[in-house]
Amino acid sequence: MSTPHNRAELGDIAKTVLMPGDPLRAKYIAETYLENPVCFNTVRNMFGYTGTYKGKKVSVMGGGMGIPSIGIYSYELFHFYDVDNIIRIGSAGGLQEDVNVNDVIIGMGACTDSNYAAQFELPGTFAPIADYSLLSKAVEAADRLGVNVRVGNIVSSDVFYDGRKERNEKWRDMGCLACEMEGAGLYMNAAAAHKHALCILTISDHLFKEGELTPEEREKSFNDMMRIALELA
Repeated sequence: MSTPHNRAELGDIAKTVLMPGDPLRAKYIAETYLENPVCFNTVRNMFGYTGTYKGKKVSVMGGGMGIPSIGIYSYELFHFYDVDNIIRIGSAGGLQEDVNVNDVIIGMGACTDSNYAAQFELPGTFAPIADYSLLSKAVEAADRLGVNVRVGNIVSSDVFYDGRKERNEKWRDMGCLACEMEGAGLYMNAAAAHKHALCILTISDHLFKEGELTPEEREKSFNDMMRIALELA
């Protein structure tokens, strides 16, 4: 049953998978929040674990950086492992003035400069959006947990070190809340597979003002985002 990127067997992975980019964050979530976590994948050190949270089976697995990486892992989970829901929990750079470091953003839609949608040969421009059921449940969970969240449009870029600074200004001027690198690809894969996806993000830095988290803080301090995602299992 294993794939080129996952050594799990069918049944090892839950219907709902939380997917941080960093595999070490997946390990941290499993060891911190899950009961009796079992590691199902170590291929390329992209750790995956399955355990229970409040009595419900849930998995967590790294997805890597960029749309090509999360595209591979989410495709295999949706198509080969019978996963129904993937919830990306990741970091993002703030775009709007009223978005601050450590804020939690839920991506209702995901703009992109990627050509990932070309593979589907659509007769127009596809608009990658979140699954409404997961989105509404995430907002309700945030209210219960007392976590303030912002819901809106995000940008999934193929470029991290982009010398064209005006590009971020243009996305900001269109009202996008934050920039990251995976959400649009995940939303497209979910749509094509008739499955469900959501991006919950924590602002780790800002593209127009000072403030950023260290790599260690990014790995272990996104607890509000993690708790919201776990409530959706």
